[in-house]
Amino acid sequence: MTRTVRLISPVDGSLYAERPYTADAAIAQALDAAEHAQRDWRRRPLAERAAFCTAAVDAMLAMEAEIVPELAWQMGRPVRYGAGELRGFAERARHMIDIAPQALAPIEPEPRDGFRRYIRREPLGVVLVIAPWNYPYLTAVNSIIPALMAGNAVLLKHASQTLLVGERFAEAFRRANLPDGLFHNLVIDHRQAADLIGSGRVQQVNFTGSVAGGYAVQAAAAGQFIGVGLELGGKDPAYVRADADLGHAVENLVDGAFFNSGQSCCGIERIYVDRAIYPDFIDAFAALTRQYALGNPLEQDTTLGPLVSTEAAEAVRQQIASAQSMGARAMLDVRDFPADAPGSAYLAPQVLVDVAHRMAVMREESFGPVVGIMPVDDEGEAIDLMNDSPYGLTASIWTRDLDAAERIGDATATGTLFMNRCDYLDPALAWTGVKHSGRGATLSKVGYECLTRPKSFHLRHGLDPEP
Repeated sequence: MTRTVRLISPVDGSLYAERPYTADAAIAQALDAAEHAQRDWRRRPLAERAAFCTAAVDAMLAMEAEIVPELAWQMGRPVRYGAGELRGFAERARHMIDIAPQALAPIEPEPRDGFRRYIRREPLGVVLVIAPWNYPYLTAVNSIIPALMAGNAVLLKHASQTLLVGERFAEAFRRANLPDGLFHNLVIDHRQAADLIGSGRVQQVNFTGSVAGGYAVQAAAAGQFIGVGLELGGKDPAYVRADADLGHAVENLVDGAFFNSGQSCCGIERIYVDRAIYPDFIDAFAALTRQYALGNPLEQDTTLGPLVSTEAAEAVRQQIASAQSMGARAMLDVRDFPADAPGSAYLAPQVLVDVAHRMAVMREESFGPVVGIMPVDDEGEAIDLMNDSPYGLTASIWTRDLDAAERIGDATATGTLFMNRCDYLDPALAWTGVKHSGRGATLSKVGYECLTRPKSFHLRHGLDPEP
């Protein structure tokens, strides 16, 4: 009997797609083809690689009309926002293509008479990308395009909840006429993924997902001298100083907390506000959050869709209920969001005050439309609370004082420090985390370093001829 993976839509609980798992023999064939194709690909001029990758980006954008509703059906994001992910996909891909000549250029030390010395960036070989469902195009492109630009072949294992995204990548590369064998979309289970990582035929694994998934990837890679990049989520904090532009901070932090129904690794999950402006901040924050329209993501008026699954929504409901049982106060009445229905994937946004770090909602990843807000007396207290977390992906400071933001950022354990913005990846900067948010980096020149290895050339020339 053929084993299949079933994609259940959060929109209505229906079966949206079903695909057979890739057979073990077909995985081996894909590896053979990838290794063979990569040997030629690595010798192609960088300009040729760029032409293929640019054509693939253009081909993906040409599928926007089909992709946007597919995203809503697969993971619940409202259609009014679907094109935004494709714009971000293109921004990151084009940036990584554009900087490749500089990022992959040989490094040459100071000249020395009689010698030619340089360090060349060599491709690793075969790169396995394991991508998540929450931003399925954005997260995957962070590795796929630069891996190909660097001269590698790519295997993609996409999340079962976003099966069709892997197929869209394959179709984009087909339309771009990428040489056969360089890209493979594999529908594989956890056992097959672990076997692939431990096969000795994959030289780099880039995984985005849960901490538990990160541990599983590391375990599968044990005994193999391969690179492992892990982006594992966060519990990202914001600190609003007394000198912040209140309206700007509220508008952007509400969006940072609730966009994509809070299902973002770098979404805002906890906020610390100077006590002097705390009452005005929470009132304005709650008022703006009440304006969300929870409902069917296929309708243009919907601004907040369902969570990815009923199980995910129930986990967030339990976290909210636990906090309330410990003294937290809800600023919003769920009855103002008629689509909210216990036992479904549709969950109203919630703003919690009177919270403390003994509550899971302030320490454990929520990955849903809830945020806790606490008053603080000074920046020292804010720093201590921001660092009181097992995660460290991003943190944001809201202030008019650039020096203060840099000072606070220096003391904050995080991969990215924002001032007066949040929930954004700048492709010119390294995307990385600390603690349980993972290790390694994607994007920027640094991202290319994780997809290549250095090879040094030490060439002595100009020797006197033999007498």
